[in-house]
Amino acid sequence: MPKMVNVRVTTMDAELEFSILPSTTGKQLFDQVSRTVGLRELWYFGLLFVNNKGFQTWLKFDKKVISQEVKKEVPLQFRFRAKFYPEDVAEELIQEVTQKLFFLQVKEDILTDEVYCPPESAVLLASYSVQAKFGDFNKETHQNGYLTNERLLPKRVLDQHKLSKEQWEQRIQTWHEEHRAMLKEDAMLEYLKIAQDLEMYGVNFFDIKNRKGTELWLGVDALGLNIYEKGDRLTPKIGFPWSEIRNISFNDKKFIIKPIDKKAPDFVFYAPRLGMNKRILALCMGNHELYMKRRKPDTIEVQQMKTKAREEKHQKQMERAQLENEKKKREAMEKEKDQMEREKQDLMLRLYQFEETTKKAERELQEQLERAIRLEEERRRVEQDAARLEAERQAALLAKDELARQAVIQLESQEQLAAELAEYTAKIALLEEAKRVQEEEAETWQSRAREVQEDLLKTKEELHLVMAAPAAIPAPPSPDSSDSSHSDQEESEENSTYSAELQQQDINDHREEEERVTEAEKNKRIQAQLMVSLSPSGALWSLGRCGLWSLGRCGLWGAVGCGLWGAVVSGALWAVVSGGLWSLGPCGLWGPVVSRALWSLGPCGLWSLGPCGL
Repeated sequence: MPKMVNVRVTTMDAELEFSILPSTTGKQLFDQVSRTVGLRELWYFGLLFVNNKGFQTWLKFDKKVISQEVKKEVPLQFRFRAKFYPEDVAEELIQEVTQKLFFLQVKEDILTDEVYCPPESAVLLASYSVQAKFGDFNKETHQNGYLTNERLLPKRVLDQHKLSKEQWEQRIQTWHEEHRAMLKEDAMLEYLKIAQDLEMYGVNFFDIKNRKGTELWLGVDALGLNIYEKGDRLTPKIGFPWSEIRNISFNDKKFIIKPIDKKAPDFVFYAPRLGMNKRILALCMGNHELYMKRRKPDTIEVQQMKTKAREEKHQKQMERAQLENEKKKREAMEKEKDQMEREKQDLMLRLYQFEETTKKAERELQEQLERAIRLEEERRRVEQDAARLEAERQAALLAKDELARQAVIQLESQEQLAAELAEYTAKIALLEEAKRVQEEEAETWQSRAREVQEDLLKTKEELHLVMAAPAAIPAPPSPDSSDSSHSDQEESEENSTYSAELQQQDINDHREEEERVTEAEKNKRIQAQLMVSLSPSGALWSLGRCGLWSLGRCGLWGAVGCGLWGAVVSGALWAVVSGGLWSLGPCGLWGPVVSRALWSLGPCGLWSLGPCGL
């Protein structure tokens, strides 16, 4: 059994690996790949590989795979690509898989700049590409940055305009939002509709030279052949539609295009290699064949495919409509559910707000009740305060009346005191006058006392002289002498210090009668003067008709008709009378008043200390 050959075929969206026999032809391998991907529109596609010389070459269907110049690798590498392009993708591409393969290949050619695309068209094509991949735009799913990892624009476009990647994505997103409700297959088809109008769409370019050796581009597409200048592949310089070409051929590197008009000259150019001319001829024959096929009625196979495609499309449209209806119903149900949920949330919110309002009202009610209780307590307290204040006001009124009455009484008392004060002031003046008089009398008495003391000393000396003389015959007693003796006796009793016993016998009195008379008068005078005497304490005292008097260290004092009065040690004149103790001195006049209060009239005014206070 021959050894199997491993082959890897890369489509636009997958990698396929097969094991083929060495005798397997290119057609057999192509059919196997087509069956694997589910492709029936086989005339557009082919298998592309890199030959041993490094040039890309289409696999020939009529030859064995291993007999062609396939680069020897394990596994053998092939690419499943579109070889020919339709004129109108909307009319010619029947299967969805065909549309998808064309979409992916054209998108890759635009992104790699194999097909030139203006920036505005590139953004629109990118939005259809996003719609084909992500479907309808959804704010919840397609948030900012969902296009970050997507390759959507050619590098030339990104470099040509000074826009950030985020700004480009924002523009694409804006277009993406406009494609809402578009199916992914329709988005791919819309992409191809825009792409087929690009100048370089579906054109295979080859390096050629004219007879003069000028380098040119040869473009082969579905409508014919075009000659471009080397620096411009967008605008063809010469065009040869298939309908105007009679024959094409090559001889070695020389390639000849013969127009239908025999008068027109043949167009001759030169390819750098013979293999390139072979490839150009194969592309021309395939494109011309498809060109002629499009202008003929569809074959039964194509009709069946189109019918099936229409049925599938109709079925899909019905399914889509049903899906849309179900989607709308579901959206309506979801909206209704959302509405009900919102209403539920609103009701829950309202219920919560009502509960909060109720709780707040209860709290406010409780606060009002507490406030009412506090106000009631405050009212009671105010009433009590009012009653207390009323009682205090009544008491104050009574106190006011009492104070008014006491003020009247005090006024009367003050008037009475003023009268008494005037009276006492007059009395004080009299007392001061009497004091002055008494002081004068005291001085008089003191002088008299000194005189009496001197007389007493003289008398003592005389008595001493008498006692020392010889005894005289006693004279007959007379009333005066008895009185004198009695007085002398009393004087002797009063003054025992100076008394002596006198003997009357054998005393000779040689004085004459006149002298005796004079002596008797002198004795009477001495007795009268002895009524004023000094006390043992050193004070001068006297006992007369007005009472007992004393003048000494304590001042002048004595008993008068009003009571006992005198001067105390503090230098104040005082008196004890029937009303109490009175004093007149440096502190002023003070003493008891009628209301049994101690009062004083001095430099600071009238003071009183009694039952009413100070």
